[in-house]
Amino acid sequence: MRTNGNKIMRRAGKYFKARGVSAKGFTLIETVIAMLVMTVVGLGVASAFFYAASNTGNAADREMAIAVAQQRLEQLRSVAFTDATLNETSASGVATIVTRAGRTYSITTIITDANVISGKATLKTLTIKVVPQASSQSWTTLTSSLFGSVTLVTKRSSQILGPNRAL
Repeated sequence: MRTNGNKIMRRAGKYFKARGVSAKGFTLIETVIAMLVMTVVGLGVASAFFYAASNTGNAADREMAIAVAQQRLEQLRSVAFTDATLNETSASGVATIVTRAGRTYSITTIITDANVISGKATLKTLTIKVVPQASSQSWTTLTSSLFGSVTLVTKRSSQILGPNRAL
């Protein structure tokens, strides 16, 4: 039983034979070029995969750094405004080291007093900087980079009335 597809293949074979072209397969050069193109594409895909996997790990590091900074900030919010923990620090701040989820973080706490009335501050600026330590990723220790350390800044005020307000 002959099909329409067989007729087409025979006609194509006659066409190529008449022209002196063999339609039996690929040449060695065509195969090598095809393999080279596939290798370049494969390496590009592999590179993109490793880049994505690396950035997923970086996101986990940043998420934990943010959690550490928020925890420190909540500790400072939970104490009384006049507590010694909220005393003004030097410009370089107070550094502490913590370990969370097997990862070490350096926390720098900077507290500045503002709006001093009668020798007492009524407003404090709290700055918390968290830097992951001992990382294989260079972004984690560069505080000047866009993806460097995590910094949270907030203001806290005393709950007293100023001198220009009457009760």
